[in-house]
Amino acid sequence: MATETTISRPAPFVEDLGKDLATQAVALTGVPVVSGGIGSLSQQTGETAAGFKLRQDAARAFDVRKQNLAGLAPQVAGQDTLQKLAEIKALQGVGSYQPFLDQAKAATGPQAYQQFMSPYQSQVMDASLAEFDRNAAIQQQGLRDQAVSSGAFGGGREGVVQSEYMAGSDMNRAQLQASLLNQGFQQSQQAAQQQFQNQQGLAQLLPGLQGTDISRLGSLGALNQAQTQAGLDATREANRAAAFQPQEQLQNYGNLVTGIMGGMQGSGTATTNVPNPTPLQTALGVGTTLSGIYAGLKDPSKINLTLPSDVRLKTDIKLTNTSPSGINIYSFKYKGNDKTYQGVMAQEVPWASSIARNGYLQVDYSKVDVEFKKLN
Repeated sequence: MATETTISRPAPFVEDLGKDLATQAVALTGVPVVSGGIGSLSQQTGETAAGFKLRQDAARAFDVRKQNLAGLAPQVAGQDTLQKLAEIKALQGVGSYQPFLDQAKAATGPQAYQQFMSPYQSQVMDASLAEFDRNAAIQQQGLRDQAVSSGAFGGGREGVVQSEYMAGSDMNRAQLQASLLNQGFQQSQQAAQQQFQNQQGLAQLLPGLQGTDISRLGSLGALNQAQTQAGLDATREANRAAAFQPQEQLQNYGNLVTGIMGGMQGSGTATTNVPNPTPLQTALGVGTTLSGIYAGLKDPSKINLTLPSDVRLKTDIKLTNTSPSGINIYSFKYKGNDKTYQGVMAQEVPWASSIARNGYLQVDYSKVDVEFKKLN
């Protein structure tokens, strides 16, 4: 069995970039993420002095980044003059109908009609009664003149006539006065009734007016709430940008490095096993042909041995050697497993590492010149 091994590596500066990226990524995992400045921190119960110092250092760095990013922080425009004027006008309209309801309320009750009595009614009554009295006096004088002409003046007959006339006159006068009073009362009562109906209409209108007030206040409240929320969102976004700027910068750096690495020739180790021809094949003259066909089927670029190699999964890690390309070779055990293995640390070979479904790093050993194997 003949074995052919081919090792290809990227340019040294690309490897250096990858190692630098991995170093920064590992270092960043130990930096606490804070969303406030140094003044927002207080040591928590059970927190060590060293842990609190790490958060203080992160908070100071946060303040610096926030100051550096101040020109890029989101801004929220305040209400303009027209919006403020509209709010003032709207608030002035709330409850403006109340004086009309108060006036309508004053027009109810058993004495409400009195305010609708005509101010000229007493004058009309006085004038009518005075005219009635004048006519009555004329009638009485006429009766006296008749008595004188008939020679009965001062007699019993005249007294009876005068008495009968006065009784009828007084009754007529009382009826006239009562009619005038009743006419004034009816007119006042009708006006009071009309005012009561107007009040009923206002009472029916009141729920709609109150509903308008509620709707207007709700709209203004929603506007002010949205304005406040926009300010809070802007503050939160500014804090988020300051808090995660290192991660974003490292991500951009990583994208740049992977872009460079993607344009370079890939690194790795490809091993091809080609079986030696048998004596029978040699005798038949077909050995060379068969070996060529077998090698063509075994495409080295498709060899892929990807294994979990995250340093967080390992224990008893010991540096044992370095590969021809300078990659560190370690012996180690997987946590929970007493077997010893040989391989690399995923954090040291970012160009050959990827994130597995469980969130840990795994290594494609076809891209490094280190053999993964079990030592015992």
